[in-house]
Amino acid sequence: MKPTLLILAAGMGNRYGGLKQIEPMGPSGETLMEYGIYDAIKAGFGKAVFLFRDNIVSSFENNYKKLVDHITVEYVFQDINPVVTRGAETLSYERRKKPWGTAHAILSAASAIKEPFAVINADDFYGPSGYKELSEFLRNTDPGKQEYAVVGYPIEKTLSPHGTVSRAVLELSGPNGLDRVVERTKIAMSDNRIQYYDDQGSITIPGGTLVSTNFWGFTPAVFNELEQQFCEFVAEQGDNPKSEFFIPYAVNKVVESEAASVSVLTCQDNWMGVTYKEDKEPVTAEIQAYIDQGVYPKSLWD
Repeated sequence: MKPTLLILAAGMGNRYGGLKQIEPMGPSGETLMEYGIYDAIKAGFGKAVFLFRDNIVSSFENNYKKLVDHITVEYVFQDINPVVTRGAETLSYERRKKPWGTAHAILSAASAIKEPFAVINADDFYGPSGYKELSEFLRNTDPGKQEYAVVGYPIEKTLSPHGTVSRAVLELSGPNGLDRVVERTKIAMSDNRIQYYDDQGSITIPGGTLVSTNFWGFTPAVFNELEQQFCEFVAEQGDNPKSEFFIPYAVNKVVESEAASVSVLTCQDNWMGVTYKEDKEPVTAEIQAYIDQGVYPKSLWD
């Protein structure tokens, strides 16, 4: 069974100043998600599912046209105002202005995914080796079991010199088992140290610490778990318009309850992202370096 690639493309790109999901990064106008889809095809993925907000789908139409000859393509939408049922009570939040977060985004794709699947951000570059490792993991996983995986990157490979970032720090149990995911915000390099900032001041994160950049592997068994958790989340935090149901939050719940196991796969490639406008130039330069090394063709789809 070929795994599916779920691409989270509903982000608003506030810090970047626009839809960075469709920003050209390659020499022939390729976006970062196109390099991810190319790597996924090479690694044996059989379908790409795009998760959108309904008001931005038209911006991606040209990208669809490039892909349909190479991989099966579907798209689904993340509803900002889903109706949630809790027992006999119906919960609805029609004044909500922003998406409910990445874990809710995965739940929104349940109707399109019946096989083990990987999750990526549309605006991140993960490198070929991560797709190969995750594809092998998913192809050897029983679709009915709660056996998941996350691709981790050394934190120093995921920073931006142009501002702070948020990362989910992976705390391991044994050589490659996940014990806990801890979301850290306002991470930056300062005085040759990687630090994050909270109410207590600055705290150092050791180099080599593995972090998640939303490159996950799940089986369809995750959807029932996410549905239950989302109902609980909305009941507890739904009145907060800024609350978001994130993947690390949901994963921690299943790990703590021992309902699922999560393997940590380490990627040897560089992760790249475009949090800020100034990140684009070094990202395009590194993609060109990959092309010069023969990893990618000059034009992906010709």
